[in-house]
Amino acid sequence: MQKKAHRHISPILPIIDKKKGRLEEMKHLNLPDRMFFHWCQQQYALNRGVYNTIDNWLHEYGIIDIQYRRINLLAFLEYASAPEQTSGQSRAIKFGKGGLTTKLQEFMAM
Repeated sequence: MQKKAHRHISPILPIIDKKKGRLEEMKHLNLPDRMFFHWCQQQYALNRGVYNTIDNWLHEYGIIDIQYRRINLLAFLEYASAPEQTSGQSRAIKFGKGGLTTKLQEFMAM
């Protein structure tokens, strides 16, 4: 992806996590980076590389504000989760080769 000019982009609203309420109201958004990553890792079985790639991609897309980026990161992870994963089964998200970028592009085009 080519680097775009930075611009202020608000989160996609309203974003609602059915179990936790509105994402922008979550206490997890204000955790230090390492703790936020570990929370995401527990919820979605992400590895650090995938987390960093998503965070970097959103930043390059123009979402500079960390809280907005985290809201969109969580919204993306909910979007990328298969419906069968949200019914109490394993929530590990699999993207495959090139699948992460494609899924991010689909998400931002919504």
